[in-house]
Amino acid sequence: MIFALKSPSEEYDFEMRMYNSDGSEPEMCGNGIRCLARFLAEIDGPGAERYRILTGAGLIVPVLNPDGSVTVDMGEPVLKTADVPSTIAPNADGESIVEADILDDDGKNWKINAISMGNPHGIIFVDDLEALDLERYGPQFESHSTFPAKANIEFVQVMAPDYLKMKVWERGAGPTMACGTGACALTVAAVRAGKIPRAGKEGTRVTLPGGDLYIEWRESDNHVYMTGPAEKVYEGTVIEP
Repeated sequence: MIFALKSPSEEYDFEMRMYNSDGSEPEMCGNGIRCLARFLAEIDGPGAERYRILTGAGLIVPVLNPDGSVTVDMGEPVLKTADVPSTIAPNADGESIVEADILDDDGKNWKINAISMGNPHGIIFVDDLEALDLERYGPQFESHSTFPAKANIEFVQVMAPDYLKMKVWERGAGPTMACGTGACALTVAAVRAGKIPRAGKEGTRVTLPGGDLYIEWRESDNHVYMTGPAEKVYEGTVIEP
């Protein structure tokens, strides 16, 4: 559930608050902010192009494209492990981790990457995404002791140099059809782990159960840009009890 609130200052157009199905409030939601931008544009009418939205992760600016898609500047990825936050010992530059060892509840070793896009993500690359038991491993890593604030967990299969496929277990929500911040985090993780090259303006295609997103991690400003659809599917009325 997303709420569009009055901006606390002239620096923003709106404030976004979001709640998961378990009542928890994440810092940000990449898919959610695209939907919010589309909703605001329908209210404002023709000519709406972009919004400055205050989120728990700071200022986010979604831009409405002529083809109906929405591009969001998701900001810089947080790579320092302690700031994700995670307690996994850093093994890469900038006190970050790349393919670090982590054990599941059965003592099996996995390789994980920890990145924040305003909210914490653990990214694990697998050889066969369809064979993965998401219901088994998702909750284990979401609540793993190395993630003190819990984490969104993305399991990713590299399909081609410009194409990734993923399934997500979201913090506080479980399996979902898509995770925009997760698609951004896993693209950065794939580049840093040497699994794909850094894509140009066309971005890296990321297929989620709910559809495709295109993610560009720009070298010019180190920001991650996410482009994807946002469509109205229903409307209703909330009645207070």
